[in-house]
Amino acid sequence: MSRRLSAASVVVVGALAISAQPAKTAVVVELFTSEGCSSCPPADAVLSRLETAGTVGGALVIPLGLHVTYWDQLGWKDPASLADATDRQQEYGRGVFGVDNVYTPQAVVDGRVQLVGSDERALRSAIAKAASEPHIPVRLTVSMQADVIVAHVDADPLPSQAHESVQNVFFITEDGLTSIVKRGENGGRTLHNDAVVRRITTNEKIGRLTPGWRRDHLHLVVVVQGTKTHRVYGAASVPLQ
Repeated sequence: MSRRLSAASVVVVGALAISAQPAKTAVVVELFTSEGCSSCPPADAVLSRLETAGTVGGALVIPLGLHVTYWDQLGWKDPASLADATDRQQEYGRGVFGVDNVYTPQAVVDGRVQLVGSDERALRSAIAKAASEPHIPVRLTVSMQADVIVAHVDADPLPSQAHESVQNVFFITEDGLTSIVKRGENGGRTLHNDAVVRRITTNEKIGRLTPGWRRDHLHLVVVVQGTKTHRVYGAASVPLQ
């Protein structure tokens, strides 16, 4: 994989081409959250604000709202919960942070730093610090093949100090979700969420969209991540309009 131009995001659907040319370093913010957790809505609001802002200091923020499953048996089943999100958080706990227990709302910045997701000041500081680390430009192109979404990724070589292989992890996210919670800790509340992760895969053949997902609210994200350290070396996001 080799590319010497600055990072670009391009999506091609049929004859339609949409492109963006971010000038800033992409930093990935993963928020592990749940609609069943009363302390999570403030963190969800922080993630939405980060997405709306788009940038923090020298960073282009790529948000991922990962709704876990272990709250689902505690009064309210989160309609956006994913077993893959739970697995990803547990992998971070064991493989990066050396802990067996996980919590919500937990934010992970570029696969390296974890903190309470509702602490916006600390989160912005972590994003700015992550942006100062070496990253690689990543280009993501999406095409449709017989109604199947197929991703194509092109990126520069890893920084010289990296001594590991990487994998491309793909996420479909959906913005502007609203949920009326009827039971559990958030019973009676109406919750709003953005950048909600709908699918996680390492296969470039992303597959078909699930009925009910709103195409004009969807993005595809690729995260170039170390297989050993879980460090994020680069990322890109494109709309699936």
